[in-house]
Amino acid sequence: MARRALLPEIIRHAVLIMGAAAMVSPFVVMVAISLKPPGEIFAPQFSLLPQQWHAFENYRDAFTRVPLARFLLNGFLVTFCIFAAQAATALPMAYALAKLRWAGRGAAFALVLLALLVPPQVPAIPLYIALWQLDLLDSYAAIILPSTISVFGIFLMRQFFRTVPDDLIAAARMDGMSEFAITWRIMLPTAYPALAAFACLSFIWNWNEFFWPYIAIQSEHLATPPLGIAFFSNVEAGTNWGPLMAAATVVTAPLALAFLLAQRAFVRGVTMTGLK
Repeated sequence: MARRALLPEIIRHAVLIMGAAAMVSPFVVMVAISLKPPGEIFAPQFSLLPQQWHAFENYRDAFTRVPLARFLLNGFLVTFCIFAAQAATALPMAYALAKLRWAGRGAAFALVLLALLVPPQVPAIPLYIALWQLDLLDSYAAIILPSTISVFGIFLMRQFFRTVPDDLIAAARMDGMSEFAITWRIMLPTAYPALAAFACLSFIWNWNEFFWPYIAIQSEHLATPPLGIAFFSNVEAGTNWGPLMAAATVVTAPLALAFLLAQRAFVRGVTMTGLK
């Protein structure tokens, strides 16, 4: 009986290991290519470790042939500003949808759910025209402003706020606190797990965003990391894969580091919101 109970566990873990290997293998190949000289990249025999290490040259070229450090700085600046704006708007909206009684609350939440189904490419043309009329194209504002409100963030925080006891909010109101004060002094501290999960997701989404910056930005010094990789590919004409993969490794590293550092908070936040 013990062997029969153990067999499903072995199969489950084997499937998970194969899935993890399929997900990780492109990144392993990317790092391996970033360490190789041009002659070994297209060699008939494949090996992860290079016979002749060419890492210093590849990573040096990645930072010198294009302003990769500037691309990384732009990425951190844009993602931080977007998350700050998303958190500032999502928290009060989520509190209003979760804990306040007002006419039209159900319809407003239905609109939030409906907005989750709208692809980001749909409003691209109206946003582009609006930013053009405001003379904001080719600027940091052109990248940041369209993403300042996150319907997913509103939904995630609303689900978390529903788990907060109503007695806590009633006690705060009896102490004379306004709804605005309750949002930032009571709900915000309790929402740290969900906010950490949303921060991780927001950082990954906006760091990897390519579609909108490619439309709104023309200047190279304003490029975000994915758009900067595209500029790098154009410079290299798609032939010098060592520096190109080195640049891709540098751009991907902050995402992996951010997820590893926030892994526990991410899992806890998603679990406490009831999302599956």
